[in-house]
Amino acid sequence: MNLISREFIRNMAPQLDLLNTLGGGIAQAQMRIDKLKKGVVIRVAAPTVSPENIHVVLHNSRMTVYGEFRHQPEDQLGAPLFTRILDLPTNLDLTRIDAVHENNELQVRIPYLDPSSQQREIEIKQR
Repeated sequence: MNLISREFIRNMAPQLDLLNTLGGGIAQAQMRIDKLKKGVVIRVAAPTVSPENIHVVLHNSRMTVYGEFRHQPEDQLGAPLFTRILDLPTNLDLTRIDAVHENNELQVRIPYLDPSSQQREIEIKQR
């Protein structure tokens, strides 16, 4: 006999995260950084958070990924569920970041800078 359905658990998980957060606890998404040949992929697994409630903000070389809970999508206020902050290295091309959400995972892909464009000779002026 199955007393609690999977759908019930799926619907309750965000509320439990919210209650834990409001009660002084924290809910952290799982984060993994994969270094690949052409760049890095930052993977954030937050299965109870809908893709519309996950945000990625880039300010200079600091990237913030955060999730929020909204009871209804049109609600003005959202309660914070998790925040992850990363200081990105200088060898990444921050102008070509893209992000995709699939299979309950956010993937932020950042390619490396072209090494030939980083190095240049500086002209020496004589006075």
